[in-house]
Amino acid sequence: MAEFLLGLASSLATTALVAAVGWLLSRRARRLVLRLLGRATGLGVERVYRTQRSASTDIAADIPRGEWLRVLAGRGGELTRETFQPLWTGTEWPLRAVEILLPDPEPGRDTWLAAREDELRARDPGFRPGLLGEQVRLNAAYLAEAAKGRDHCEIRFYNLPNLFRVVMTDKVAYLTLYLSTAHGRNSPCIVARRPGHLYDFAARVFASAWEAGRPAPREPVRRP
Repeated sequence: MAEFLLGLASSLATTALVAAVGWLLSRRARRLVLRLLGRATGLGVERVYRTQRSASTDIAADIPRGEWLRVLAGRGGELTRETFQPLWTGTEWPLRAVEILLPDPEPGRDTWLAAREDELRARDPGFRPGLLGEQVRLNAAYLAEAAKGRDHCEIRFYNLPNLFRVVMTDKVAYLTLYLSTAHGRNSPCIVARRPGHLYDFAARVFASAWEAGRPAPREPVRRP
């Protein structure tokens, strides 16, 4: 009986090990195929994450490897958390420039931010009208305070379709495609390396929004 149990345990352990190795190999194989296809087509796609939040560790690792950072956010919540904290807490500014775009929370109900809020409220009953704008204002106020003394950090507001997020350096771009049925953190994220068409597209999107954006106030807006 003891030999049977020992043999069973050994078989289960071997099966689990083979399954784990197979899963790791398949993951690497998927990334290799994507990378090869990205190079062959010129798109430059390196990998895809099922959710934006699963890319956070790699984003945090890629930020200090770049010369500059550009972020077009859906509301800016992650900019205040662990992924980007080294930017605000470090004694030395690690990048030559940081440019941040947040949705404009002020124009009123007939905006792209309001349209995104309506999508979220259909799935999340906690999203009352105006909540998304309040969150953007709070995040903007936090970033304005955190960036004080950082001469090469600028924050602007944009009023464009709230359908994606861009985080990019001079080497890599993370492009999240917001699902209409989920929060941004649960939407898929595509990673594109430079050079490549997808990286260039992300750069064009950011540049267009940046040129059309308005400077965010350096002091928090006092609400009545």
